[in-house]
Amino acid sequence: MSGILRKEAFILPEGVIYLDGNSLGPLPKAVAARVQKMIADEWGDMLIRGWNGAGWMDQPSRVGNQVARIIGAPDGTVVMGDTLSLKVFQALAAAVKMTPKRRVILSDTGNFPSDLYMAEGLVGLLEQGYELRKVAPEEVLGAVDEDVAVVMLTQVDYRTGRTHDMKAVTKAVQAKGAVMLWDLAHSAGAIEVDLAGSNCEFAIGCTYKYLNGGPGAPAFIYVRSDLVETIEPALSGWLGHRQPFAFDLSYKAGAGIERMRVGTPPVIQLTALEVAMELWADVDMAQLRAESIKLQEQFIMEIERDVPQLTLASPRDSAVRGSQVSFRFHEGYAAMQAVIDRGVIGDFRAPDIMRFGFTPMYLDSGDISAAVAIIADVMSNNLWDQEKYKTKSKVT
Repeated sequence: MSGILRKEAFILPEGVIYLDGNSLGPLPKAVAARVQKMIADEWGDMLIRGWNGAGWMDQPSRVGNQVARIIGAPDGTVVMGDTLSLKVFQALAAAVKMTPKRRVILSDTGNFPSDLYMAEGLVGLLEQGYELRKVAPEEVLGAVDEDVAVVMLTQVDYRTGRTHDMKAVTKAVQAKGAVMLWDLAHSAGAIEVDLAGSNCEFAIGCTYKYLNGGPGAPAFIYVRSDLVETIEPALSGWLGHRQPFAFDLSYKAGAGIERMRVGTPPVIQLTALEVAMELWADVDMAQLRAESIKLQEQFIMEIERDVPQLTLASPRDSAVRGSQVSFRFHEGYAAMQAVIDRGVIGDFRAPDIMRFGFTPMYLDSGDISAAVAIIADVMSNNLWDQEKYKTKSKVT
């Protein structure tokens, strides 16, 4: 396939406009058959022989190279496995070892809470005066001093879509002697990323959002190419060992990015992701980004024209906004549930954010106008003001 719009490649329920690919991407049509084949022909017929015969053991690196292409990383610097939270811990633990005389992990208050929780857990284990310091996003660079070991930031804010300038921030952080770690959870597959060009030491990210790997799809970790042979993994699992099947009783780090593997890879989920990543083989990220911005600008213009009850929470300047648009409303949860009930799927983030994602692979201008019409109807007629929409579910 060529171009950006490829609705025919996805399962999109009739009557639904899906504006939540920033939280969970839809199912690519090719995935189900390939996963079923893997289950029946590989797991079913090959049994344990699948590790060699079906290439399961090499899958984390093979898929890692697919992901590397769209985040501006060279082959051999990205590997898949585990959850994003574990990859945060893994990268942070390796990063602090690089500056042993420094004791501060610096992040911002816009970071995703799980990243901060993992940092807190690492600090608790390390003790020895380590601390997690959190400042407002605009105060990060001014807070980097000689005590900061590593700066950990999410490039695109999960609530508002506000972005950090990866290259500029990395350069400033490294000039102060600190290590840079980027979370690309809302970047990979959404905006242009140039990890190699940024010169950052580490990056991590998930694959169930814009990359359509499915719920719980494995995360990735990137280590700069000049560091992959020397980084010391704190989560030294057996598949990160130099010779896993030598069953050595002492850990010896594997070659290159392989050392950042931990445990047995989730083969079924990786198979789904590997198929989903085939959709990206000919995607021009600059073109995708341009199309995403067009959809976002249309959405903002039409919402502000037709739905005055909502207030823009995302940056107005598209250059500093990811691939999502958020609006504030005091009853945002109820309003979103009412909108979803009428076939426009977005999501809610506390305390008052109605969040909408824009993926030009399966959304077009007509979808945006149709979605705005439904949102306008819900808001102008107070259709959200019903008790059934105000009772919060576990997932918002």
